Amino acid sequence: MRNNIIKSELNVENKKISVMRVENNDYISLTDLARYADEDNPRYPIQNWMRSKDVISYLGLWEMIHNKNFKGVEFDTFKNEAGSNKFKISPQRWIKLTNAIGMISKSGNNGGTFAHSDML
Repeated sequence: MRNNIIKSELNVENKKISVMRVENNDYISLTDLARYADEDNPRYPIQNWMRSKDVISYLGLWEMIHNKNFKGVEFDTFKNEAGSNKFKISPQRWIKLTNAIGMISKSGNNGGTFAHSDML
C-alpha cells in the first residue's frame, strides 16, 4: 500500500505542514500540527487528542469502513478504556494493535505521525 509516496507541504500561518500522498490518499502531519500546541514535544498533544472516547470511536469507525483487516476486538478494548484517567495510547500502539491504516507513524529524525485527511 505505501509503495507510491509523494511528499508535499502546506503553508499555514507561515509554518510548514507536511503532506504525504500514498496512492490516492492524503496523509497530513499531526506532528507538524501538534507543534502549534507544544513545539518541543508534539507527541503529547497527539496522545492527549487520542485519549478522547469520541476520537477513538471515530478512528475505529473510519477503520471499520475503510480497512478490511482492522482488528475490531482490540478496538473494543480501546473504546471501553478511552476517556478514563488511566487510558494512554500512542499512534504507534494504535496502529500495531488494531492494524490501522488511517495513520502512519515512525520514530526518529525523519519520523512523525500522519493521519488520513478524513481524520482531521
